[in-house]
Amino acid sequence: MFGSSIGNIFKITTWGESHGKAVGVVVDGCPAGLPLTEEDIQIFLNRRKPGQSPFTTPRSEADQVEILSGIFEGKTTGTPISMTVWNKTARSSDYSEIAGYYRPGHADYTFDEKYGLRD
Repeated sequence: MFGSSIGNIFKITTWGESHGKAVGVVVDGCPAGLPLTEEDIQIFLNRRKPGQSPFTTPRSEADQVEILSGIFEGKTTGTPISMTVWNKTARSSDYSEIAGYYRPGHADYTFDEKYGLRD
């Protein structure tokens, strides 16, 4: 599979890199009038937030979602919904010692297989 999108009627496109300025998603095909807020999404981001166990990175990143488009007054508009999470403390140099290793839970292997390079 090439590209960063999945789906036909309901399409999800991801973008960004873990050490870039931001990561995000565009959700297309969602009907108008459904209730949706940043808080609805944030609940799920908080579950994967770093620093919550001895097996995750200790970095302190807010992982705060920002809805950029597709929502008006807490309801979907029927247009693509674009959301981003800004990487405010990304420091690629922190990972220089493990840069050559595939990291569990990071999709390094699948990214390498899909694009022929490492994130």
